[in-house]
Amino acid sequence: MNTPITYDQLLDELAHLEDADEKCDFLIDLGMELQKLPDAEKTEQNRVQGCQSNVWMTNELSGQTPPHVVIHAESDAMIVNGLIAALLAIYNEKTPQQILETDIRGTFEQLGLFGFISPQRRNGLFGMVERIRQFAHASL
Repeated sequence: MNTPITYDQLLDELAHLEDADEKCDFLIDLGMELQKLPDAEKTEQNRVQGCQSNVWMTNELSGQTPPHVVIHAESDAMIVNGLIAALLAIYNEKTPQQILETDIRGTFEQLGLFGFISPQRRNGLFGMVERIRQFAHASL
């Protein structure tokens, strides 16, 4: 299994790609490395609302002190799996407080994501963000 990409690596990779097609191809490749969600977790309860594609997400707290949020997710769309990998680079293994303090719009702008994903994908991305933030808020 590959080591997940870090936020700094993601930022560096996207900064060096010149056009939207290259960035989309990179996200697709990133999504292909995403750990699969067990079929038993692909339930309606775990489905993220507002996504153009099917996206299933689970969140749990680690046993660490302080607890960290552990996110598992998968989509039936390759590009969305890449967006999930980006979200994991931003949020996974962070404390609930760190998640809530993250300026996600600023982070997405820094990554340049809005320049090459469709408005529908953007809505789905924010649906995933909202689900993560709700879990973090409930975990405080």
